[in-house]
Amino acid sequence: MVSDDDRQPRGVTVELLATVDLGREIEGLAGYVLRMRRVTIAPGGVFGPEHDHVGRPGTVVVLQGVVTDHRDGVSTDYGPGPGWPEDRDTRHWLENRGSVPAVEISVDVVRAE
Repeated sequence: MVSDDDRQPRGVTVELLATVDLGREIEGLAGYVLRMRRVTIAPGGVFGPEHDHVGRPGTVVVLQGVVTDHRDGVSTDYGPGPGWPEDRDTRHWLENRGSVPAVEISVDVVRAE
């Protein structure tokens, strides 16, 4: 069993790569942006705690290493290659159980800051 302490964030670097103002592109999406980020999770790192994606759907591709996605009591390894969808039903946390940094590209729709 994984404790809440084991799900606390550590060893994660997030770099914003690009945004697109969706309000300028699609009627009805004022106040939202399409965001692309590079997320690097060091060996032993955790992208937590457990969180949802209500109101911020997205998708992920893993460029390097392996990311373990924990959701609904199931652990799934991804990478390199296609990752996972993140929709309103997603509630998860991520970790890197490997010996090399895991690098992913995350693209999602979020409220503009």
